[in-house]
Amino acid sequence: MDGKNADLNQRKLQATPRGVGVMCQWFAERAENATLWDVEGREYIDFAAGIAVLNTGHRHPTVTAAIAEQLNQFTHTAYQVVPYESYVSLAERINARAPIAGAAKTAFFTTGAEAVENAVKIARASTGRPGIITFGGAFHGRTFMTMAMTGKVAPYKRDFGPMPASVFHGRYPNALRGISVDDAMESLNALFAQAIAPQDVAAIVLEPVQGEGGFHIAPAEFMTRLRACCDAHGILLIADEVQSGYARTGKLFAMEHYAVRADLITQAKSLAGGMPLSAVTGRAEVMDAPAPGGLGGTYAGNPLAVAAAHAVLDVIDKEQLCERANQLGVALVEVLQQAQKSLPAIADIRARGSMVAVEFCCPQSGQPDAEMARAVQQHAMANGLLLLTCGPAGNVIRFLYPLTIPEGQFRQALSLLQQALTAQQ
Repeated sequence: MDGKNADLNQRKLQATPRGVGVMCQWFAERAENATLWDVEGREYIDFAAGIAVLNTGHRHPTVTAAIAEQLNQFTHTAYQVVPYESYVSLAERINARAPIAGAAKTAFFTTGAEAVENAVKIARASTGRPGIITFGGAFHGRTFMTMAMTGKVAPYKRDFGPMPASVFHGRYPNALRGISVDDAMESLNALFAQAIAPQDVAAIVLEPVQGEGGFHIAPAEFMTRLRACCDAHGILLIADEVQSGYARTGKLFAMEHYAVRADLITQAKSLAGGMPLSAVTGRAEVMDAPAPGGLGGTYAGNPLAVAAAHAVLDVIDKEQLCERANQLGVALVEVLQQAQKSLPAIADIRARGSMVAVEFCCPQSGQPDAEMARAVQQHAMANGLLLLTCGPAGNVIRFLYPLTIPEGQFRQALSLLQQALTAQQ
């Protein structure tokens, strides 16, 4: 392998640690909407979108214009030192739209893990309790608290020593693996009986659609019963919408698909269209629990990122991206269902809007088939389509294309996907 990519890979090996895992062996040079070009001029259709960060696409002109305008005003003051109106107005916009019962407030941070950690801090301050319950297969981040909350050991927890205490894991419903809503709720009852009393639990944290865990969708009954459990014991319900938020599921928030409301919602990724920004939105009285100075961060609510987030909300509304997420998701699912007829290794297709995944299992044993997922991914990559895998066994392909992708390019991508699947028959 010769050329610019090979040279950069050698430099990468010398300059950066192996712990930062990198999927592609090619390096990006430029991008536009749903297209990436590498340093050697090869073109790829981006169905990864920076891991769900680019629902509005690469370099959306409305977003880049907003960043440029803010760049000419100021780039940083630290909101906690010198505040600015755009932070307040963005909080107002999110408060008005987040599916929170009653008055809401929002605080901004930098990363998804930071948002989750701060949600835990807020929950503990509000309830005076230490315990946190999350679920198997969950991914909440790579910091120590969020590592403890994440329901997958390798590679996220392995080699990193003792995890923070008072974090417990229930079972997340998974029809393919025979985990019913009753099973999931019984796992919580077992925790209450064996590990932590419910009056010591501050919050139950879940992804309405698990991200890294394989795009498993929380059944409506599960969410209703979780809400009832929380209400019965004075526990807060936290929805981690870092990956599912901002039009991906066909709603601005995935929690809008449910009849119940969370007490706190964490956000990041597509919130700011590629700029580092995260948020916690919640019931006003809960959000006000920490004392002044208890929340924040040097870059929290950076003005360039806040400007981008304002633009993202504008684009979602103007271009009707929630509706488009549903339309694109239906078209993708049709292709996967057609492929399933001749490829029995497709064990499950899961979709909520454009949060779509396909799971591969060995037809004879029912065991996860990670080799099949990798083969589909590699075939697609060789032909210019970038895909991501996920799931505890790495046997799931998730689809995270920009919702702004041109129709013709989307159809081209579906054709490449069909070819990759047909090649495995």
